[in-house]
Amino acid sequence: MFVLKEGFVRMLTSKAIRVCALSDLEDQTPFAVEVGDLPIVLVRDGNEVHALRDQCSHAQVPLSEGKIVREGIECWLHGACFDLRTGTPTSPPAVQPVAVYTVRVEGDDVFVDPGTTSH
Repeated sequence: MFVLKEGFVRMLTSKAIRVCALSDLEDQTPFAVEVGDLPIVLVRDGNEVHALRDQCSHAQVPLSEGKIVREGIECWLHGACFDLRTGTPTSPPAVQPVAVYTVRVEGDDVFVDPGTTSH
């Protein structure tokens, strides 16, 4: 894949896919995207963007329909929370982590690599 950026063409070494513009993301607000058949929730935290599998490991419902709390992203159904950086559950009833994907921001473009996870 080639990207034209500021007059230069360069090869992206990963399989990162542009999913949205940074300006599309409101701070501390879940944002659902799909990469192929993979549901992903993005969360902007200041200048950082986090990407997690958009499915609660406890109830298999979209995390993007939940909210951001101090402990991470909270599932709307039973209140399970997941750390934005690691996907580790921070409160019950979930005990299994959710996948976390590599995110890269270039200018106003947000890229997610669905092939890289921490879980």
